[in-house]
Order: sequence, then C-alpha cells, then structure tokens
Amino acid sequence: MKKKRMMVGTTLVFMVAGVMLWGPTLWAEAQNVNMQLTKLNYVLRMVRDNYVEEPDAVKLLDGAIRGMLEELDPHSVYIEADEQKKVTEQFRGKFEGIGITFSIQNKWLTVVSPIPGTPSDRLGIRAGDRITHINSVSAYGISNEQVFDKLRGPKGTTVDVTVARPGLDKPLDFTIIRDTIPIFSVGSSFLMPDNKTGYIRINQFTATTDQEVASALDSLKRQGMTQLLLDLRSNPGGYLDQAWKVADLFLPKKDQMIVYTLGRTERSNQEFKTTGRGKDDGFPLVVLINHGSASASEIVAGAIQDHDRGLVVGQVSFGKGLVQTPYQLMDGSVVRITTARYYTPAGRLIQRPYDKGIAEYIMEGRDEEDPNAEIVDTTKREEFHTDGGRVVYGGGGVSPDVTVKPERTTVLTARLFSQRLYFEYATEYAGKHSQLSSNFRQFLTDFKVTDDMLEGLKELAKSRKIEWSDEEWQKDIEFTKNTLKSELASALFNDRNLYSLVMIQNDVQVQKALTLFDEARDIAAGIMPDLKSR
Repeated sequence: MKKKRMMVGTTLVFMVAGVMLWGPTLWAEAQNVNMQLTKLNYVLRMVRDNYVEEPDAVKLLDGAIRGMLEELDPHSVYIEADEQKKVTEQFRGKFEGIGITFSIQNKWLTVVSPIPGTPSDRLGIRAGDRITHINSVSAYGISNEQVFDKLRGPKGTTVDVTVARPGLDKPLDFTIIRDTIPIFSVGSSFLMPDNKTGYIRINQFTATTDQEVASALDSLKRQGMTQLLLDLRSNPGGYLDQAWKVADLFLPKKDQMIVYTLGRTERSNQEFKTTGRGKDDGFPLVVLINHGSASASEIVAGAIQDHDRGLVVGQVSFGKGLVQTPYQLMDGSVVRITTARYYTPAGRLIQRPYDKGIAEYIMEGRDEEDPNAEIVDTTKREEFHTDGGRVVYGGGGVSPDVTVKPERTTVLTARLFSQRLYFEYATEYAGKHSQLSSNFRQFLTDFKVTDDMLEGLKELAKSRKIEWSDEEWQKDIEFTKNTLKSELASALFNDRNLYSLVMIQNDVQVQKALTLFDEARDIAAGIMPDLKSR
C-alpha cells in the first residue's frame, strides 16, 4: 500500500514539474485546446443525436478538418482520398488508357486531340471525331466521370469505339489496346516561322517537367533555334524540385541560388542551387508571365530575373510563396500544410498578403481589370537588386521587367468559347476541305478566313440560341478569324502544337515579347559575355 502511494506521489511530482517547465502560458494554451476538443466532441454528439435527419459523422469531421486548415492560410488544405488519387495521377505524369483529350459537345463525347504517340494517335483518331458508341453502347449524354470509367483501364486491355467523323457518311470502328499514357506538362514546343525563335509553353510542373523541357530544348536547337520564348502564363505551379531543375537548365554558373525556403522547423529550411547545366545554352531568353502564373512558375521567373539571365514580360504573377508538405492520413486522404515560405535568389518573398480572407485573396489574384492594385504599387513594396543591380520588388508576385496587358475579348466571344463553337465549326469545315492539309507552311502564310466562314459560325451560334450582339461580334472579328484558323490548323494537321503556333500570331503579349530579344541579350551579357557577339 505504501509503495502504491509512493507511485502516485511520484506521478504528482512529475505533473507539477511539467507545469513548472511549461509555464503558465503553455499550460493555459493546452487547457484551451482541451476545452475546444471537448466542445467539438459535444457538438458532434448533439448533432448525431438530435439533427432532423441522420447525419454522416465522417462528413461532419471532414468539414471540421477543412475549417481548421482554412484558419491557417489559403493553401493549407484537406484532400479526400478519392480526390487525392486524381491529384497524384495528375502530377506523377502518366495514367493508363487510350490517349485522348476530350470535351462533351452537345452531349456527345468529342475528341479535342489525340495525345501524340498513344494508341488513339497511332490508330488515326483525329480532333473532331465524335465517339458515338463504347463497347457497342451509345455514348450520347455521357458524363466526364463515365468517360474515365469506360475508356481508362489497365495496359493491354481493349475497348471498342465507334466514331462519327466530319465529312464521312459512315461511322468508323476501332478496337483500341490501352497503354500507359504520358501526361505532358509542356503544352507546346515549336520553332516559329522566323526559323530562329523557339517557343515552349509549360502548363504545370509535374514529375516529368524537367525532362520534357530539356528534350524540347534539344529538339529546338537541332532545328536552328537561337533565342527562346518561355511561356509560363496561367501555369499554377506544381513540384518545387521541378521548378528548381527547370531554372537550372537556363543558368550557366554553378552553385548559384535558385530558391530557398524558410520555416519554423529546421527540416523546412532548404536551399536549391544551380549545377551548371545551363552553361552551354547561351541564347537570349524572354519569359512570359501573367496573373495566373503561380508558385513553381514564380520560382523560375524569379530566378531568371534575379540572376539577369533573361527578360520577364507580361503582368505581375499570382503571388504564391508558401510551400506545402503533404501528410497522408490512415484512410488515404491527405492534409497539405504550409511548412515554409520560399524566397528568390535576391531574397524576395513573393507571397501576397491574405489578411482579407481566402475568397478575397483568390479573387484579387485573378482580377484582370486591376490585379493586386495595392501591392503592385512599388512605393509599398520592398526593393531588392538583381545580380546586375536592377531594382526588383518583393511582397506580392513577380513584377515583369516589361508590362504588357493582353487584349480583352467580349462576353459574346466567351459564350462562343464556352460552347466550343469555334472548335465545332472548324472541325466540320476541315472534314469538307481536307485538301487544305497538304502543306502547313503554305496554310499558315496564305489561308484567310472568309466572310462565308464567319457567316457560317454566326449561323451555328444563332442555331444554338447564343445571346447575340453585333457590336461585340464586330469588336472581336480579328480575334474570331485567328481562333477559327487556329482550330482549323489543329483539325487539318491533327496537331495541337499548330493550334498554338497560329493562335500566338494574334497574341499581343507574344508579339511584344518577340521585339525584346535584343534587350534580353543585353541583360544577360553580364553573366554570359558571348551573347554580345551573337
């Protein structure tokens, strides 16, 4: 009995010692946390026992986790298990299926483009093909989720599809053997008509982005590229290590800082430096960004700007400078918690303030009329300096060296895009004029969208009950012509690269960027002297 009392006394001593070591502040905080947990448990029981309908307790607790993370910052999030599977697939760079990008057009499953090198591409499935049956079952009215369920599947398995192709009277039947399908992060890569300017557009930073960009650079150099336009517009980011590796491709010196992170714990503090991979790529470089360029995109643009490797053109970027670490939970769900802030080589924190709330933060970042008005005001932002002494700013996105606003289209054009009418009209037209596909360069130079084509698009829009405005139609007429020609190029030559090549002919940000390579060369000459003589 005496021994038992001694053990209790010892426990009490340790408890008292614990209070003394914690101190009153930490003890009070722990008590508050326990009180809130007790409150949460009480509310859960009250809802479970008294709510008008039987509630789903799992959903209630999921909501509690979301609410907790929303109190932290805009980028700490809870991802359910099913959604996490999709996220993992998106960023690991591959899945198994037939290899198409698609849209549901007037309730029909319509091929936007085959993915190059995939089973669909090899069998000759084309942009504009309408998949009417899958395994002899009608695909009319199919949903996006049903498309994934029916067309994706293990490598080596087969699926039968029936295709209605514009310009053909009879349907086509295909038996497609599923395969591993790459998810490309490089959306477009080609040599421009001047035969010297390379163009690479990165859509997101996935597990394979570094390899894709390196491969694209090699291909463009073999074609004679002497200057590069790197398009990061509307790229939401992705893997931090891929941003580091992509920036490393362009920076010539070894052991230069690309990005570093600082957090509350030692393991959150990291430095990412150059390896010297870019020493042989001494071409002038222009980087395009806009308000949708975020996170990994800002790392690349910030490093290139801070080291004076090239010229950054466009609009101020989104301003996401927070690093998230994923923590997997027992049921396969994941919490992504902000564990650090990242900084550009000059020491700039790119993160925008989010003290007005998450909704305002997201809307402000996407506001095209007056984006981030307060924080773009350079009088309110801290000054930093590039390697060459140029002034750059921190505290809210990467500010471009040259600001170029895009042209704004009308609501009518947005309606036509939302219904994919440019795509639909162009694929129908391509089916009836296949002779146009004999020579792309000739098509690019000589083909003009006719008044009859414009009238045909207008009639299609009106037949679909699109709310019409003659004033808006006239205002966007040149944009409409260029978009129709772009969609027609994709349909005729079965290559979405050609869509982009035609589309940027009327892109004011791209066209301005093409005039700035001399300035980009002059800026980079400080770290790459050979550029002066090129």
